[in-house]
Amino acid sequence: MASKKQFTVDDLWKLDRLSNPSLSPDGAQAVCSVASSDMQANTTSHSLWLLSSLGGNPRRLTQCGDKDSQAQWSPRGDWIAFIAKREQQGSKDEQPQLYLIAPDGGEARRVGNVATGVEAFKWLPDGKRIAFISWVWPDTRGSKAQAERQKAYRERKESAYITTESLYRHWDHKVPQGRVAHLHVIDVADGKVRDLMSGTNLELSRMEPNAHCFDVSPDGHRIVFAHDPAPVKVGDACFALSEIDVRYARVHHLLQDSAWDCQSPRYSPDGRQVAFTAAHRGLKHTMPEQLAIIDVGSLEWQVVSAEWDHAVHAPLLWEDDGQEILFTAEQQGRNHLWRFDLLDRRAELLYQGGWVNSFDKAAGMLVLCADSLQHPSQMFALPPGYLPSQSAQRIESFNDDLLATLPIGNVEEIWVKGALGDLVQTWLIYPPKFKPKNKYPLLHVIHGGPHTAFGDNWHFRWNPHLFAAPGYVVACVNYHGSSSFGYAFLDSITHRWGELETLDIEAVTTALLKKPWADKRRVFASGGSYGGYMVAWLNGHTKPGRYQAFVCHAGCFDWTAMMAGDAHLWHAKEVGANNWDDMARVHAQSPHAFARHMRTPTLVIHGALDYRVPDAQGLAYYNTLKAMNVDAKLLWFPDENHWILKPRNSKLWYQEFAGWLAWHDPGPQV
Repeated sequence: MASKKQFTVDDLWKLDRLSNPSLSPDGAQAVCSVASSDMQANTTSHSLWLLSSLGGNPRRLTQCGDKDSQAQWSPRGDWIAFIAKREQQGSKDEQPQLYLIAPDGGEARRVGNVATGVEAFKWLPDGKRIAFISWVWPDTRGSKAQAERQKAYRERKESAYITTESLYRHWDHKVPQGRVAHLHVIDVADGKVRDLMSGTNLELSRMEPNAHCFDVSPDGHRIVFAHDPAPVKVGDACFALSEIDVRYARVHHLLQDSAWDCQSPRYSPDGRQVAFTAAHRGLKHTMPEQLAIIDVGSLEWQVVSAEWDHAVHAPLLWEDDGQEILFTAEQQGRNHLWRFDLLDRRAELLYQGGWVNSFDKAAGMLVLCADSLQHPSQMFALPPGYLPSQSAQRIESFNDDLLATLPIGNVEEIWVKGALGDLVQTWLIYPPKFKPKNKYPLLHVIHGGPHTAFGDNWHFRWNPHLFAAPGYVVACVNYHGSSSFGYAFLDSITHRWGELETLDIEAVTTALLKKPWADKRRVFASGGSYGGYMVAWLNGHTKPGRYQAFVCHAGCFDWTAMMAGDAHLWHAKEVGANNWDDMARVHAQSPHAFARHMRTPTLVIHGALDYRVPDAQGLAYYNTLKAMNVDAKLLWFPDENHWILKPRNSKLWYQEFAGWLAWHDPGPQV
């Protein structure tokens, strides 16, 4: 198949997006959700596909749903449950519902009708019931009464949101007014629903509760869950662990420690222990999630990965012998799959990324979804007895034909001495047909977080190969503060934002400009979220002309105004002070306080539905630059959040990004 001349945003959106495999009980098949987009229609649909763990052609299982997702096999393997919004027998779902479909195909059927919708779920071991999360009115009893409240709220004529809560909106949506997230159980046969938390003051997280926040015991009699025990809910609370009896709804509190944040519980195979992630927030807010175990009978618990300097990511999955636990954890810009031995307190590398996004295991077979800087997500099978030295078997080829036609440049990992004399990892993405003897412009892509990393994974929203395609060498620096390089490295920027990160980025710029291919007249920087903050910071802290232009997407500009964001309590811990206690300290880390030094042309991008970094941040930055007669352009989306997710909006985003750089690129020197 012939190759294209250049990788384009249309090509990017033609790629299918795979996620979250679930294995059949015998380990023979995996079901996963595949997202496909239509640029012309400006839509993205999600369907379920069956993959053989031994390889072969995938089989499409669903195709008429809007967002068929979160698929899970039943314990007996006779059904696959999933969440979707569909239309059946003239009734269209107003909220996401649970559906069942047989593995050999046929029509999916809705399991009951939950007026308040279904957020996430897990099967009970008997295969006759499903535990799920739904947002309900805590002062209302029964499914019928909940449906009436939902109908009345939907048909109200007023549009105001009224609250006295501190935590009332998250990411891009308001926390449902007057409602809380409860655990429920639904009978698969008749659709009858029971709210296990009805009449209690218990609730799950108000920040997008998912299937990681609870687990069903192997005997199906108990459900363990993470919850905020404090009467006033805030965004940075330390969660506790409790159990609830499925039959009688009696609650048994397992662990509550105001200094420890306990999340993602998972029962051992015998149900006597619960593994969970524990972060010692009482010591410091940046402390990592570690692996912990609690004995359900004695309530004795311990952190078992304390000597291992890695943050543990959910989900946790016990091996059948109850002696080992699987999870993912980052290491130097990659996210691997690990097996942690509880007796030896030792982590063994099971599968090396790229970036392992999700995984599942059954009957000794392990299936995982992983991507890298060179390809989008792919599915792999690791058979029983698999060793890390072996090659995992690929079990699908969704994007292979298209990828074979796309000119994608090479990726190189380099290390540069940065702040504090530490070596700093940087990914370099070269344009296709790169020739070291030619001259190329340099473009920084600065990651957000700040406590994340630019990893060896495929990006749809910030794809470095798309940025490199016109002829840029793209540099992605994992500056001080980034995850996956140990806790000391991550915590080093606390209370002095901007300082070490700037030294790192500038050190990489200086090092790369010594390369024979680097054109010193054509240097650019871009970033989103905290990366946008860094772009604004660089504008006030680097000599004009060092960078020809900046792109600031959803960037933090004024820390005092970030009190409007959904993470307002966290920011004060990071910068080291509240606005009203030490304004000088806050301003010392805020780009807006250095606006008088800003001279570099900047494209400012923001979405109106961004509650993480409210769009007033971008508007204030843009208005400031315009008031100072600095060349600036605004790209504002009324219907996007912190990320640009709609196909046509994404295409416009990439076009404006590339156009801004091209406008300020003086071109190669003749």
